[in-house]
Amino acid sequence: MKKTEPRKLEIPESPYRDLEFLESLEGRTLRILSEYVWPMARLEKLKVESTILFLGSAKANPASTGSILDKYYWEAEELAYRITKWAMNLRPKGRKYVVCTGGGPGIMEAANRGAGRAGGKSIGMNISLPQPQLPNPYITPGLSFTFHYFFMRKFWLLYKAKAVIAFPGGYGTLDEFFEIITLLQTGKVSRKEVLLILYGPDYWNRIVNFQAMVEAGAITEEDARLFHVCSSPEEAFNFLKKRLPEMD
Repeated sequence: MKKTEPRKLEIPESPYRDLEFLESLEGRTLRILSEYVWPMARLEKLKVESTILFLGSAKANPASTGSILDKYYWEAEELAYRITKWAMNLRPKGRKYVVCTGGGPGIMEAANRGAGRAGGKSIGMNISLPQPQLPNPYITPGLSFTFHYFFMRKFWLLYKAKAVIAFPGGYGTLDEFFEIITLLQTGKVSRKEVLLILYGPDYWNRIVNFQAMVEAGAITEEDARLFHVCSSPEEAFNFLKKRLPEMD
């Protein structure tokens, strides 16, 4: 009888280490789940209880190139500074009303920058795009996230938010603002749990005619009052400082 030599055993790769599998169509569920569980673990580890979400244009420029968006950069920076300075004196210290942004440049950078100037931490939740949007340098180390799936990024942008401030912006800002206001309108998110601010009436009154929607019967008068309009960092901060403690 011919003697058969035993083959050298190869230990198969564990599925969670198999990048080919994880990046396959079959691995999509695990990729989605990881974008849910990973931020949860990180935010809990760093003791973030609630956030203030800043939305706005990635094109606002601190160097002031002449665009009407540019002045909003510094107004967002100032508002984030005031919120963070105030929130850091609340108990438990540094855990409530942490500034959160989409992680990119423009208004997002401004808000992270303002929080840093106040000496507080801030969050950046970036998105992977064909043309990469690099995270801005003012996000707190350990609180910078990059998502592949837009819907998981939107979930985490809103999940811990006690207030959302929509600064002037383009398609992305409009998409996020209208998704949030729809959640409020339909009761999927309680109006008693999240404040929505539309910042910059000089801009927004030219972009969206909410009253025309009321007159057309597309929304109700009550729907048109789902958000509060502010035109200065001081006005927005005073509104939040008054209303946020009432929601706890």
